[in-house]
Amino acid sequence: MPTKVLVVYYSVHGHVETLARAVGEGAESVRNTEVRLRRVRGVDDGPRRHAEDEATIDDVRWADGIAWGTPTRYGMMATPLKRFLDGLVDVWKHGELEDKPTGVFTSTASIHGGQESTILTTLVPLLHFGMIFVGTPYVQNPQIMTADAVGGSPYGPSTVAGPDDQRAVAAVELITARNLGARIARVASALKIVRVTRLQGRDVDAPAYETRVE
Repeated sequence: MPTKVLVVYYSVHGHVETLARAVGEGAESVRNTEVRLRRVRGVDDGPRRHAEDEATIDDVRWADGIAWGTPTRYGMMATPLKRFLDGLVDVWKHGELEDKPTGVFTSTASIHGGQESTILTTLVPLLHFGMIFVGTPYVQNPQIMTADAVGGSPYGPSTVAGPDDQRAVAAVELITARNLGARIARVASALKIVRVTRLQGRDVDAPAYETRVE
């Protein structure tokens, strides 16, 4: 069976969407990986002409690994993504995202606009879901070792949109995004065995977690 990677994003001016597509390309570069790109509806959005590309709970349940994209809002995720996460109560109650890898990517207007804090604060609810965080480490992403005004950190991919939102996503920022997608796909493939207790009718080395006190 293929490894299934979901890329969920909210984008206003297209920068987060560009990163999302690069994350998806990176995941698809890993053999036997299937990718879904899904957007989150904005607070003021009317009925969408193409509703089939909007993220659903079924998409989340389908995935073996998920990347989340959001522009920053005062150093945190934007409201539409938070609203989507708030709607996953049943997924949380049943532990349906536990032991699945996850990563975050973002966009800010300036180089000091909260890229790292947005990724780190977005991670908080993902830990409540039991997900396993995947970043973009230095050795795998040497392009983040630069003094240039570009996005990218060990926490995840990011881009600088500029104060007028007219700056294009830089090539090095896209590299980091593709590497995150590839890393999530690889980790998701490896972690699938962690989420099962029986395979082909036989017990595996990872028994069910203890959840009760005798």
